Parts: sequence; structure tokens; C-alpha cells
Amino acid sequence: MTTTLNSPDLESAPENGFELRRRRRWPWIAGGAVVALAAAAAIVVPQLTDSRSPNEIPGATLVVATAEGNAAEQALVQFVADEVAPKYGITVDFRGLSDSNTINRAVSEGEIAATVYQHELWLGQVLQANPDFRETAATPVFRWGFGVWSEKHGSIDEIPEGGTVSLYSDPANEAQGLWVLERAGLITLRDGIDKASATQDDVVENPKNLKFVLLDFAAQSRALPDIDAAVGYTEYYLAAGIPLEQQIFAPPAPDEFAGQLTVGTDYLETDNIKALIAAFQDPAVQEFLATDERVKGILLPLDAD
Repeated sequence: MTTTLNSPDLESAPENGFELRRRRRWPWIAGGAVVALAAAAAIVVPQLTDSRSPNEIPGATLVVATAEGNAAEQALVQFVADEVAPKYGITVDFRGLSDSNTINRAVSEGEIAATVYQHELWLGQVLQANPDFRETAATPVFRWGFGVWSEKHGSIDEIPEGGTVSLYSDPANEAQGLWVLERAGLITLRDGIDKASATQDDVVENPKNLKFVLLDFAAQSRALPDIDAAVGYTEYYLAAGIPLEQQIFAPPAPDEFAGQLTVGTDYLETDNIKALIAAFQDPAVQEFLATDERVKGILLPLDAD
């Protein structure tokens, strides 16, 4: 006779003629352990990470970025980091990033705290092209060296009839170039036009019948031997090895073209960003711009004549 018993506590004993079965519990126990570990992990993980921006974390390092290779702007940020930021209870560091969109996206998303490489009009172009970016020009910091350059002519008056003059190819800096040419007496812009958004269509007087060619930052300095003049940033010409003596006219830039400390709009009210803005507004920054050889002729104080 064969009897089947369902007791969960008996082992199989075929030698007694019985077939005994036992439910194995360890898979369920192991599964319970996994669930328990997972639950513990779910509790622990949030405590080990912080998804907030450094802008929101007391004591975090606040990174200020500019375009890679910009030695003058790096020197400015490093000065603030070393000499000014400690007075405001913050730690500042510099980072060079590859392009405008990379920098502005990082500022908008709070990955980095700020940038100082752009004026309000350039920022306006960036925001128009990237409507998801949220950034604010928080305070002007400096004026760029910006003027008329020529390898062929020693003064504005020597630029000939029908001469070729280069402007930058982006709208904001094209407008700044036209403003400089008007200040130099070479052209007249339409009455009432916003000089910060002027285009060649707004030129109403061009007594020398100058021809304008639009080039980007690097191409303009390379083209200087082949044209009569160009209107551009001092830093790009000095970086290309062109002596400052070839800058034949350089009026102080208007307020619209001042370099701005730009921050993420969502972080304007954080203590870190308030302190960062105050640090860049410190009078020591303007003294540095007026006296330090590393920025001479490239980054000018806000009150530069």
C-alpha cells in the first residue's frame, strides 16, 4: 500500500514505503529578502544624492564659464574667485566651455552658476533661438575693447572712397560695428533707430560709398590684409598676433554692449546667486579691470572713456 501525506514537515522516506512531500520555503524567503533589500535601497538612495543645482546648496562651488581659450575673461573670473568671493562667503571657480549654446544651456539649467562672455543683445539672440532657456543679464561687469582695425591705413581719414570694411556676421555685433562707424564719421544711421539693433538697411548716409562684408570672429582678423578695415573685438585681434597699433579708432562701447554677468532666471533669488552678483559688483572688480595687464585693452572698466 502506498500512502501520500501532505505534511510540510516530513522528509521523503521511500524505504518505509511512504512517498512524503514537503513544500520548499527558501525561494519565498529569499524573495522576501530581496524585497526588503530593495525597500531599504529605496530609502537610502535619496539620502546619498542631491538633485539640486549648486546654486541652491550652501557652500557649493559656483562655476562661472566663458568660451574656451579666453584668457582675459578667465583672469577676471579667477580674480573674483581669489580676491572677492571670500568676502561674500562663496567659492567661485572658472570653466571654459566650447560654444555659446553649451554655456547658456548649462547656465539655464543650473549646472553652472553664470557666464560673463556676452552682452544683452547677444543674450537676446540666444534666447530667441532657444526659447526653453531661462537666463537673465544680472549686472554689467565690463566693456570690451572694440574698434576699427586696419593693416593698410593709419587713421579713419585714410580709408578710401569705395573701400571695403568688414562687420561681424551676427546681428548684435553687426549693429555694434555700425554704431562704431557712425561714431567715426564714416556713415550716418537713420534718425530714431535703435542703434543696438541697426542693420545696413538703416544706413542713410555713406559718403565714401564703403562696401561692407560680413565675416565671423576668426575670419575677420585673417582677412585684414585683404580689406581696408574691419570693426571687431580687441581680444580676437591680439589673439591672432595683430598689434594694438593697427586699431585706428576705438570709442567706448555703449551700455547695451557691456559684458553682463548672466545667471539662470530660476536661481536669481537663491543666496548663492545673490552673493555672486554682489561679488561681481564689488568696486575691486573695476579696479582690477583698470590696472591688470592681463586684461589691458581687452576688458575695460564700465566707466572707461
